[in-house]
Amino acid sequence: MLTKIIPAARTANVTYAIRDIIVLADQVKKTGKPMYYLNIGDPNVYDFSTPPEIIESIHKAMLDNKNGYASSIGETFATDAIARDAAAKGIRNIHTIFITSGASEAIEICLSALVNDGENFLMPTPGYPLYTAIQSKYGMEANPYYLDESKGWQPDIEDIKSKINSKTKAIVLINPNNPTGSIADTDTLKQIIELAIEHNLVIFADEIYDKLLLDNNKSVSIASLNDQVPMITFSGLSKNFLAPGFRIGWGVMSGNFEYLQDYLEAVHKLLRARVSANHPLQFAIPTALDGKKEHLKEVIAKLERRRNIVMDKISNIDGINLVPPMGAFYAFPSIDVEDDNHFCKNLLQETGVVVVPGTGFGQKPGSHHFRIVILPTEDVLDSAFKLIGDYYSYYKTKF
Repeated sequence: MLTKIIPAARTANVTYAIRDIIVLADQVKKTGKPMYYLNIGDPNVYDFSTPPEIIESIHKAMLDNKNGYASSIGETFATDAIARDAAAKGIRNIHTIFITSGASEAIEICLSALVNDGENFLMPTPGYPLYTAIQSKYGMEANPYYLDESKGWQPDIEDIKSKINSKTKAIVLINPNNPTGSIADTDTLKQIIELAIEHNLVIFADEIYDKLLLDNNKSVSIASLNDQVPMITFSGLSKNFLAPGFRIGWGVMSGNFEYLQDYLEAVHKLLRARVSANHPLQFAIPTALDGKKEHLKEVIAKLERRRNIVMDKISNIDGINLVPPMGAFYAFPSIDVEDDNHFCKNLLQETGVVVVPGTGFGQKPGSHHFRIVILPTEDVLDSAFKLIGDYYSYYKTKF
């Protein structure tokens, strides 16, 4: 007899706030209300386009019938380009480079090859919700560490020290950070390295926004500061090269081979088990990384203008404050409310403005935030923040 199908318990706590808010947004859109999407970190949804030379390289590869399976770790022409890019950032002692279906697959493979049920990894909070979704999926214990808003969202080293325990296997660093747009300074990176040495931790360096730096800020790759500590540096084409739909990412494993060799083979086992990443799209990698990257000038100029608009608008809303983003294309304002999830849902229903509540990224208890992207055009940002300011004034009198 057929009965109700019960899903696996591992899915019970999997959430993804960035996408989950769209369910409500779709309902609001059906009412005919004008919509203002400040939620999705997809530049191609707005007025950004993938550089044409990247598209042409893929088109040529397909016409040349490069449409079969690829090597499980990635084609040599592509991994060599990644190696050159890593070397330019100062990363040394590299033992493997592997190409995946987006950086998210690389991160999931590397975490699942390292952390057992009941063990944990240190996760920046606020941080990208992919990591907490993987944590829930594989039965890993939660172990968030806080970024210090009062210090420009730098990782809180003392908090990290207090969170390390006998079951901690790795520390994740998102730099530049999603959702805050902060950039970790070199001194902080060096302190994280010292903790990794002391406690035998693998460092996961998520650097997928490392070329999207505002106001001539610099971002140092943590792997460039030490060639002995086991590290995996993640990146891809999604953000820097405006191609999130390509789903092309990679990992660069560096450090002392004696410490890494068993883990490296475990990662390779999982890479072989999923066959390969998309073959023809790998031809975009050398075109992107070895090219002149001329598109970045316009992209960064747009982001700086739009970041400045957001800063100006927020400065005129009493009760909402923002640490200026230094990189990537996000902002994470604090807001004086009792429940940011409640505020964001009500804001969406009443105004059509879609932002993501801070609870979806993690935040210190008692603090409240929301995340926006600074990708929309200037007129959209103007209109959206007029609605946010007006609605917030109303909200404070009602709730």
